[in-house]
Amino acid sequence: MATLYQERSSNVWRTAFLMAVFLAFVVGVGYAVAWYYDSPGILYVAIAFAVGMNFYSYWFSDKQVLAMTNARPASREEFFDFYTVTENLAITAGMPAPKLYVIEDPAPNAFATGRNEKHAVVAATTGLLAIMNRAELEGVIAHELSHIKNRDILLMTVAVVLAGFLAIIADIFLRMSAFGGNRDNDRGGGLLMILAIVGIILAPIAAQLIQLAISRRREYLADASGALLTRYPEGLASALAKLDVHNAPMRKVSHATAHLFIDDPFGERKTDWLNSLFSTHPPTADRIQQLLHPDGK
Repeated sequence: MATLYQERSSNVWRTAFLMAVFLAFVVGVGYAVAWYYDSPGILYVAIAFAVGMNFYSYWFSDKQVLAMTNARPASREEFFDFYTVTENLAITAGMPAPKLYVIEDPAPNAFATGRNEKHAVVAATTGLLAIMNRAELEGVIAHELSHIKNRDILLMTVAVVLAGFLAIIADIFLRMSAFGGNRDNDRGGGLLMILAIVGIILAPIAAQLIQLAISRRREYLADASGALLTRYPEGLASALAKLDVHNAPMRKVSHATAHLFIDDPFGERKTDWLNSLFSTHPPTADRIQQLLHPDGK
C-alpha cells in the first residue's frame, strides 16, 4: 500500500502546483489589464464580482446540485447497504456520516458535495446502487468521502472563481478596447493592442484548461485516498470498470456540476489528446491502472 500513499502525495503536490500556476496566471492577466487602462479599480471590481457570484454557489452548493439532479433523501429501509457502507467508512475516515440521497436514474453515477464535513452530502443513482456489489459500492463511497475529506468542493469553487474572474476581465477589456488604454500607445501601440486582444481572448480558454486539469488530478487523488480508506483498491477498480461498461448519459445534468460526479455524467469518452484536455475526468483505463499498478508496472 506504500505506493498508493506515494500516489496520493504526488497528486496533492501536482494539484498545488496547478493551483499556483492558475493563481499566478489570473493575477498576471488582471494586473496587465488594470495597468493598460491605468485603473486598478477594474481589477478590484472584477475580483469582487467573481467572488460574489460564486460565494452563494459554494455556500449552498449541496442544495443547488440536489435540486438540479432531482435527488431525494434515501430511506434507510430501502437502501440499507448504502447506509451501512457509508456509516462504516465514515467511522473509519474519522468524519461525520454525510446525508444520503438517491437519484432516480438508470445511468450509474454518484457524487459528493457540501462545503465541509458537517454539511456533506453523498448522492447515488438508482442505477449505480442496482449494479454494484458491496465491495464495489464501498470503493465508490470511499471515493466520494475522500472528495469531502480532501476539501475538493472548496478547491474547485476557488478554481471556478478564478476562471470566472478571468472571463469577466476579458469581457471588460474587449468592451473597452475600442476606446483605447490610458498608457502611451505611440511606441508600437497598434501591435501591442493586437497582442493584448489575442491574449485576452485566449486567456479564459487557458484558464478553463487549467481548471479541468485540476479536476482530473482531484479524481486521481480521490481514487488513491478511497483505496487507502477501504484497503482494497480492487473494489474501486472493479466499480470503475463496471461504470465504463454501463456508461450512459444521465437524464438531468449540467456542465457546471459535471466535475462532481465519479464518472462523466454526459456519458462521453474522450480518448484523443485534444478532446481529453476539455474533459472533467481522466480516462477510466488510466484510473484503473493507477489503482492496481500505481508504481507504473
